[in-house]
Amino acid sequence: MKIHKTADYETMGRKAADIVAAQITLKPDSVLGLATGSTPLGLYARLVERHKAGELDFARVRTVNLDEYEGLAAAHPQSYRFYMEQNLFSKTGICPGNTHLPDGLAADPAAECARYDAVIRGFGGIDLQLLGIGHDGHIGFNEPGGHFENDTHVAVLTPETIDANKRFFTSAAEVPRRAYTMGIRPIMLAGRVLVVVSGVDKADIVRRAFSGPVTPAVPASILQMHRDVTLVGDEAALGKLL
Repeated sequence: MKIHKTADYETMGRKAADIVAAQITLKPDSVLGLATGSTPLGLYARLVERHKAGELDFARVRTVNLDEYEGLAAAHPQSYRFYMEQNLFSKTGICPGNTHLPDGLAADPAAECARYDAVIRGFGGIDLQLLGIGHDGHIGFNEPGGHFENDTHVAVLTPETIDANKRFFTSAAEVPRRAYTMGIRPIMLAGRVLVVVSGVDKADIVRRAFSGPVTPAVPASILQMHRDVTLVGDEAALGKLL
């Protein structure tokens, strides 16, 4: 595992953007696995800057996102499709047909999960997977449990995850209780994994994920078994990593 400790959040975003930009430059039709939440925002902002400066071409890039809330339409301001459109897709000229997320309004959840796995397989897998880590160690919405979920599935969100995400909604009551999420298999089959973390509140889980045992009780710990993981985090987040 390669570790880049940065002075602050802004520097973390720039370093992570360097890695993603290099991937696109070396392989213009890269398949990027993308994440949402507050941590990747700095990274996405830097990528947009590079595109606007004419340094980065997204025309052939293909994307698959980790997850989407069940029950939210793509146009809902708290859907992950909306997040991606606002923070990356609409600002980089990426072909809309090359961007993929689960359909939060799918009538048949099992069929939607199978469809999404087929999309990823049809691309030949993911070249670079971007991840954040939840306070309980979840990646995507792969929550702590008794086993690792291999394929796309509908996850029941834990109270901890609902509490962490309520800041994006008017109240915790509005946070969806279920979400589609990419499983562990395509993440582990990705050519490269890029993990971004920030803040002292992530220090304990970063230590458990990368210095503790591999266990589904800390889903991110499975990344210890991946052949090519880069961890980019600020000093506060990486302060307890052994």
